[in-house]
Amino acid sequence: MEVMNDVKKVVLGPARCGLDLGDGSERAEYVNQDYILNRLGRPHRNIGIMYTYYPKDQQWPQRISEACKDMEIHFQWDYPYDDYFPYRGGPDGNTEGEPFTLMRDIRKHGQDVALTLTIDCSLEEEYLRQIARELKPFGRMRLRINHECCGDWFTHNQRFSYQEVADFFVRFANIVKEEAPNIKVVFCGGAVMDLEAKDSPVQYEEEFREAYAVADIWSNDCYLALHYGWPFDICEKGGDSYSVTPVAPFFERLNRTSQRLTAVNYGVRKPFVISEFNADGDVTGPRRQGKAIRQFVEKLKQEDAEWFDGFSMYQFRDRGRLGLEVEDPNNPDVGIEQPIMKDYKEILKDPFFLPQLTVGEPAAYPVLMRWGGSEDAEGIALEIPLEGTPEFFEITFEEPLNLMLELNGRWFYKAPETTTIDLMPAFFEDTAEPGTVMTLKIFAPPASGENDPEQGEDWDVNYYVQMNKEPQLRIRYEAVQEI
Repeated sequence: MEVMNDVKKVVLGPARCGLDLGDGSERAEYVNQDYILNRLGRPHRNIGIMYTYYPKDQQWPQRISEACKDMEIHFQWDYPYDDYFPYRGGPDGNTEGEPFTLMRDIRKHGQDVALTLTIDCSLEEEYLRQIARELKPFGRMRLRINHECCGDWFTHNQRFSYQEVADFFVRFANIVKEEAPNIKVVFCGGAVMDLEAKDSPVQYEEEFREAYAVADIWSNDCYLALHYGWPFDICEKGGDSYSVTPVAPFFERLNRTSQRLTAVNYGVRKPFVISEFNADGDVTGPRRQGKAIRQFVEKLKQEDAEWFDGFSMYQFRDRGRLGLEVEDPNNPDVGIEQPIMKDYKEILKDPFFLPQLTVGEPAAYPVLMRWGGSEDAEGIALEIPLEGTPEFFEITFEEPLNLMLELNGRWFYKAPETTTIDLMPAFFEDTAEPGTVMTLKIFAPPASGENDPEQGEDWDVNYYVQMNKEPQLRIRYEAVQEI
């Protein structure tokens, strides 16, 4: 076993621009975070999941495509309510099923939850307060209510007017702020569509004015290329079921939208995100999909726009071509890596999108670690001198702690019941010169995925863990025996 020279405190802070990831929707199933972390090598700021809640409908709580599997439909949103996974909480539900199992998985792996919820705008206050209370233990999550509400495809726009959708958002958002102020509420409305006019309004600006004012974050769902007719037609050149927007006007629309919303909101600017973003491989072809994404990333870095808070790659695995992986049609549990995966992994390593890791003052065991979220946490850093590139590099913990570890840019997860983690993947692509000192950073997200109300007044935004014993390292620089 090796001895670490120094133990110091380390602070996890936000990246210049956040990277989020969609995981599951009407187009694919949820993929567990162990798999995603091992494929991508680092966690995301937020993991987006999509659910729907129409508890008064006769088909509820079935997923609507299963309840109406014999129904003739010609568009993804022709069902009685949205074909997302059913939200199983609420007054007559519980928190043992979805989405709570997924939210726990996300938070255990050092990420925050971004929950999209399409919901019946006629629901009484008791439903909304119950949902807010159920979500409160999940820390600094984001809640996106009835997204893409400038359109006409979702059930909330088909059953209610734009003004009614906006009024419901304000009502629900205010309840969330009362019951769970740790949750940031996201309003996903429209955009400035006319880039020629000087003072062009945002779509349904007057109806949505109060919603923009009460929201914590402004959002738009937009794609450089999208086959919106999927899966009911084949995307072919010259067809009318796809769209393409070049990078320059795409970025300018976002910029103008943020500026306009700031003006409408009496000069108060709020963070702006793209909650769904990609270039659909059905349109670009899978080999060129990543090129479009990288062009947008270069534009972001060039502009260094303070108003832009981040984008969410939609999504990890997809039954169409909107994923880093495509779901194997023979086995939905298997993903087929797409060329865009390589491009996206390079983006994940770009300093512009990397969370800040700041090593500070010395620490000593026992050490108290604080987890506020993916952009605010305090852990420990262990300085490890190396004689060269290891052949074996393992760390062992005696205590049943839930941990996230970072070494040489590679992140690892340790579940409470796991004792030893193999850190060698941190050296699969990089070598280490003799005398190199590497810093292993360790953080402690909540083991259950939920914050603990018994930990004090700040329990809803912070989670605390004490590490009492120093972990042990096994580092070897030669094979046990070469063949």
